[in-house]
Amino acid sequence: MPRIHFLDVTNRDGVQTARTGLSKFGKTMVNFYLARMGVAQSEIGFPFLFHEVPYVRAQKALGDAGAFGDLRLSGWCRGVAEDVEKSAPLGLAHYNLSISTSDYMIQNKFRGRLDRAAIIREMTGAVRAAKAAGAETIGVNAEDGSRTDDVFLAEFAAAAREAGADRVRYCDTIGGDTPDRIRDRFAELASVLGAPVETHCHNDLGLAVANSVAGALGDLDAGQDAWINTCVNGVGERSGNADLLSVILAFQHGFGLAGRTEIGDPLDLSWARRFGLWAAYALGQPLPNNQVGVGRNAFAHESGIHADGALKDHGNYELYDEAALGPFPEDWHARTGRVVLTGEYGGKAGFRHVMDGLGIEVRPDEEELVFQLVQLCNAQTGRPLTDDELRLIAGYPRQLALMFPGQLPAL
Repeated sequence: MPRIHFLDVTNRDGVQTARTGLSKFGKTMVNFYLARMGVAQSEIGFPFLFHEVPYVRAQKALGDAGAFGDLRLSGWCRGVAEDVEKSAPLGLAHYNLSISTSDYMIQNKFRGRLDRAAIIREMTGAVRAAKAAGAETIGVNAEDGSRTDDVFLAEFAAAAREAGADRVRYCDTIGGDTPDRIRDRFAELASVLGAPVETHCHNDLGLAVANSVAGALGDLDAGQDAWINTCVNGVGERSGNADLLSVILAFQHGFGLAGRTEIGDPLDLSWARRFGLWAAYALGQPLPNNQVGVGRNAFAHESGIHADGALKDHGNYELYDEAALGPFPEDWHARTGRVVLTGEYGGKAGFRHVMDGLGIEVRPDEEELVFQLVQLCNAQTGRPLTDDELRLIAGYPRQLALMFPGQLPAL
């Protein structure tokens, strides 16, 4: 039976959200939470950019050390061989290579620099470069795929497969697709291709989740696995991307989906609240009260009929049990009244007080390194570090230190 998998793009598309930002340590925490939730793959960023290189090295080291469990780490490159060749020394095993395919973008973005033949030539060259670099899996992104005609989309996808790509990502780049249309297109393309077509849906019409579900169903209709792109809390450019938790819940509890589709990832939603609320804190984007699953009103009842029914049995007015999403975080830094924190300007006494209070064991031979990392990570984020952040620092200091080349005298 074909299965559904999740490939989260928070660390690539999500961090491109205007009027927000996420530190490299914050991106590391995204990978930490995705791993805890059991998501299959994280698109960790742009390995060909000089300022991402220390971060990518650290992610690779953390992954090799087991900090991210079975989470696959993939790099995003433009669909040109040069980007892949710059990225290759970092040793990533998974890639997504992106290039525009619609006539609209050929005319109005490339403006005569590339035509259809050149697009296929550039893309296949990038795929071959990734294969030569030892990539285990390669996805090829058809940017603006939803505005690309069926004939060229199929030609592009077939060329990608022939060059060695494992999947083709269909990007609804401007968010104009609709569920019936995208399901039909996915079913047809996946059937012709004999491989999964990956969803990448934007939310300009408020349909990103619905389109992601429908596109995945098209893959299943064709007998292929489905790969769905998501972002935590639905962040992303303009109106955002498909929300990770919403899509998962749709397949677990949606009428006509639950029990009839199979998720291939070993998901653990008991981390959902910690992840969603951490992301809102780290991104500086407060959650809407009605955010699916993790908003403060997601399980709130007031009207008489609803309150009466929920008090008798929450299933009268709730689709799923809120306990499945895990506890609300009660972090050290959020305590009221007298509290001692540790961070950029803190000293050893405060550092030891916090770590002891949280029950975090720091190896004596790594204490100075962990202390310095706490200072550096707090300087990056500009906000008090959370309990999970402190635990990751204490657990994997030597791997995290790769993010700060030349800044750690303890090394």
